[in-house]
Amino acid sequence: MPDVNVVGAGPNGLAAAVVLARAGLSVHVTELAGTAGGALRTEELTLPGFRHDVGSAVHPAALASPFFLAFGLTARVPFIIPEVSYAHPLDAARAAVAYRSLDRTADGLGRGGHAWARLFQPVLNRLDGVVALTGNQLLRWPDDPVAALVFGLRVAGLGTELQRGILRGESAQALFAGVAAHAPGRQPSLATAGAGLLLAAHAHAAGWGYPVGGSQAIADAMVADIIVHGGRFDLGREVRVPGDLAPARVTLLDTSPAFLDRFAGDSLPTGYRRALARFHYGSGIAKLDVALSGPVPWANPELVLAPTVHLGGSRADVIGAEREVARGRLPEHPFVLVTQPSVLDSTRAPNGRQVLWAYTHVPPGSDADRSEAIVRRIEEFAPGFRDTILATASSTARGMSQVDPNLVGGDILGGQVTLRQLVKRPVVSTRPWKTPVPGLYLCSASTPPGPAVHGMNGWHAATLVLRDEFGIRESPALAP
Repeated sequence: MPDVNVVGAGPNGLAAAVVLARAGLSVHVTELAGTAGGALRTEELTLPGFRHDVGSAVHPAALASPFFLAFGLTARVPFIIPEVSYAHPLDAARAAVAYRSLDRTADGLGRGGHAWARLFQPVLNRLDGVVALTGNQLLRWPDDPVAALVFGLRVAGLGTELQRGILRGESAQALFAGVAAHAPGRQPSLATAGAGLLLAAHAHAAGWGYPVGGSQAIADAMVADIIVHGGRFDLGREVRVPGDLAPARVTLLDTSPAFLDRFAGDSLPTGYRRALARFHYGSGIAKLDVALSGPVPWANPELVLAPTVHLGGSRADVIGAEREVARGRLPEHPFVLVTQPSVLDSTRAPNGRQVLWAYTHVPPGSDADRSEAIVRRIEEFAPGFRDTILATASSTARGMSQVDPNLVGGDILGGQVTLRQLVKRPVVSTRPWKTPVPGLYLCSASTPPGPAVHGMNGWHAATLVLRDEFGIRESPALAP
């Protein structure tokens, strides 16, 4: 009989299992898919030899995550960290580029450059404190109050129409709108501003990392560590109710709140079940993976070596497209997020060919195939792109949720990213990972600190389990 069951082998379930196995507990991980990783997987989706990321492709949070720093991720997995973190073309001729160097970025933003540097330099000066603040539940006194003040004041300004006064110039405004659109929803808002500010700060600090060979390498490193420390995996097996698992002292669910409600059922108090029912999932994504005969023929040469490209046009264009999605519509000119990892990593495609990963936001649960809209959008900035396509694999929002049930309605963020749902995730509590059922915990992206591949949800849940269930107050060492 294991000490701990973990249901779901996504990044947070794996992070929790790493911590608990390192603490000397017997851990059993059960996963519906045949491969561990959840959305953190890499597969040949189009043609043999073309390795595409199933879910997450670029990792701004992984390199700064306290969990992954303790785990020694970069000692286990080789990363490529490009000088260009992301780029945002305004049209075929003009592009704003976010370099790791804040000064170089500011120099390229023209009249908006000084304001960009003034916005980000204080955040970078206190980035450890900002990461500590945003990497935990928010109902706590910050470890670094000055960092919280610096970050909070900027979010308050960027999250309102004051944003246009803070960000000067068309290029800077578009560059921020694109990075903020990683969190779907209406802009400006406090939540999208916070997400954009944090992602852009990472871009100017440790950078946006790409694991060699694809995102699966991160999951594989955690799986290997769990196995070395006695953990067991049961892959390709569905869990619906507690009776589907071997008896254990503790069960952690790396799942959606909807699954938690179905799994625990009437053992949950009525008020808690109501809170789970009121949890809101966000916009879905429609995704396109492409095998290419060669590099994307970008009209602007600055985009050729930019592994992440935000296709949205001006700030107003990005805001308009995202508002259309929030209203339940499919925009004619969508915001499209593109990664082209093989410009950095030759292992991703054979013989100098390329892979491309792209998605656009759609209403929750949409079954609309947006492949043509995505290709058309890329063609606006890369004439002739269509001629380089060898094969494609597309998924609707509904299809994404069928590939991974945690992606409810195609929502890749584990629930809406709003200020309310960053506090109430999925309930208002200083210990939101612990459910009212003894020994039952939730550790997915639907808990604090929310989405991204950082493992912090699993780490927080696991340390709470160690303290409350096993009387272990000191977190185990995680280094290789």
